[in-house]
Amino acid sequence: MSVDQERGPQGRRLLLILPLLAFLALSAVFLAQLFSGRDTSVVPSALIGQPAPQTTLPPLEGTGLPGLSPEDFSGNVTLVNVWGSWCVPCREEHPLLMALAGDERIRLVGLNYKDKPENARRFLGELGNPFDAIGVDQSGRAAIEWGVYGVPETFLVGPDGTIRYKHVGPFSPASLKNELGPEIEKVLAEMS
Repeated sequence: MSVDQERGPQGRRLLLILPLLAFLALSAVFLAQLFSGRDTSVVPSALIGQPAPQTTLPPLEGTGLPGLSPEDFSGNVTLVNVWGSWCVPCREEHPLLMALAGDERIRLVGLNYKDKPENARRFLGELGNPFDAIGVDQSGRAAIEWGVYGVPETFLVGPDGTIRYKHVGPFSPASLKNELGPEIEKVLAEMS
């Protein structure tokens, strides 16, 4: 007796219906996500509310700036921007970082990711240097410790050394105004 004969007509119908049921279940899950109102572009970070990684990085030679030091977070509102000269979105975002550099209330620190020093210096020479310090992460180990998915990414670190906000991808004028700006103001208000 064959397997089909053992199952009978009900068994065959069940085999035909199972893929349809699986498809309907998956469709229900996707529709629930779609209509949940949740912003699917936001990538959650397990580091929000946690101390910033205790990563010390050497400076980018030839800039005259210090490297990345966790001690520098203490008492400062700090933006840590992960960037690379090879990163096209970093180039697009750079004018916005230059504008942020004019805000004396925050300290802007660069984490130069897997870059050649001469290329990083050329990038900053062409577009300007918004950073108060630049740490070089040649191996990519520091980016892993920070939970970086890709560049650019930016972290807001409070004066107590905890990560308060993370932005994945390049900033836009809207994300600066509607997301980062209010987060910075919140941290500054806590300091008053």
